[in-house]
Amino acid sequence: MRSFLKPLLTIAAMALGMAAVVPMPAWALVELNVNKGNVEPLPIAITDFQGGDALGAQISQIVTADLKRSGLFAPIDKSAFIEKITNPDAAPRFDDWKVINAQALVTGSVSKEADGRIRAQYRLWDTFAGQQMAGEQFFANDANQRRVAHIIADAIYERLTGEKGYFDTRVVFIDESGAKNARKKRLAIMDQDGANVRYLSDGRSIVLTPRFSPNRQEITYMSYESGQPRVYLLQIETGQRELVGNFPGMTFAPRFSPDGQKVIMSLLRDDGNSNIFAMDLRSRSTTRLTNSTAIDTSPSYSPDGSKVVFTSDRGGRAQIYVMGADGSGQTRISFGDGVYSTPVWSPRGDLIAFTKQTGGEFQIGVMKTDGSGERILSSGFQQEGPTWAPNGRVLMFFRDSNGGPKLVSVDLTGRNEQPIPTSNFASDPAWSPLLE
Repeated sequence: MRSFLKPLLTIAAMALGMAAVVPMPAWALVELNVNKGNVEPLPIAITDFQGGDALGAQISQIVTADLKRSGLFAPIDKSAFIEKITNPDAAPRFDDWKVINAQALVTGSVSKEADGRIRAQYRLWDTFAGQQMAGEQFFANDANQRRVAHIIADAIYERLTGEKGYFDTRVVFIDESGAKNARKKRLAIMDQDGANVRYLSDGRSIVLTPRFSPNRQEITYMSYESGQPRVYLLQIETGQRELVGNFPGMTFAPRFSPDGQKVIMSLLRDDGNSNIFAMDLRSRSTTRLTNSTAIDTSPSYSPDGSKVVFTSDRGGRAQIYVMGADGSGQTRISFGDGVYSTPVWSPRGDLIAFTKQTGGEFQIGVMKTDGSGERILSSGFQQEGPTWAPNGRVLMFFRDSNGGPKLVSVDLTGRNEQPIPTSNFASDPAWSPLLE
């Protein structure tokens, strides 16, 4: 069960049973294999949730859009439905759904409670086995209607794939507007599907590279408001902001440690060398991790906090290196043609995403943590900055498009690339953990 953070602590989930519910089988209907060239999407029927006036249809539309965008599900057009669901608590006529090849069926309802809260419930059916696979109900206030839909989509995704979902998440990014030579850059946040955009800065100063804390509703980012890049921490819900440190020289690419207690970054000294430092956010003490005459930058922790991946041109051109979290054992892991940048460790710990520039092209790719198994997921003109969904199955990045950057997502097969709608140009995305 996930609950909303205060002051929105208004949601609860309870399992929905039936008189003779068959225990959930251990297998999943969708098999995920990222090494396959294609994943055959599962045909699924998602009915409009009953009640709640237009709200029921809105919730089912969001659930449908989430599952479709994942590339793992093929929602069936409602015009093909034979049975009209009037009682979402009753078992459906399974034969009517098998005829249209709906291998899974979602029914649900929405109602208004006496205290003003919304109650939304869903049931997930395996039509060919003729049984209920899952069912839950949620209570939320009006402000969290969309979150309820995303949480339901996550539950369905997990039940059918065996993997955690990623729909009840947010993305922080840089909103860019205005003429190219006078672009206003604002810190912004939105739902992972592009909805509910909210601005976190006013655009009077250039802001760059926002990154989420792994365990708090907090971000770190860089701002040029003092004329030099400085690293700040921002509490998303309260707007409270503090300066991490006033370092001499230039500061780049801050990221949190997995426990949220440290920030790792690269600092450029007067001699032109850039090295990697970690700062303890409690004591504000700083530890130098690299001591190179080259440019070491873009550090990212492994999910267990024991290692750091970064880029360095100490070998002549920028390649990817891995070291211990204390700076020990610095080892080069990439040996491909081209220039590597922005490496990011997967939250699953199995892969490292990166940007690669070669042959006049920018590529988004992944490799294993020892550098083997490099795969390119997307190639294009000026695209960079991958960020992982919290389940480690999808990446988001930004690509230059018609005069400015736009956000794009791609799954690990490389076959399911999706534009992320934003009203203005957008860059530097960072995906949040699952909300709580």
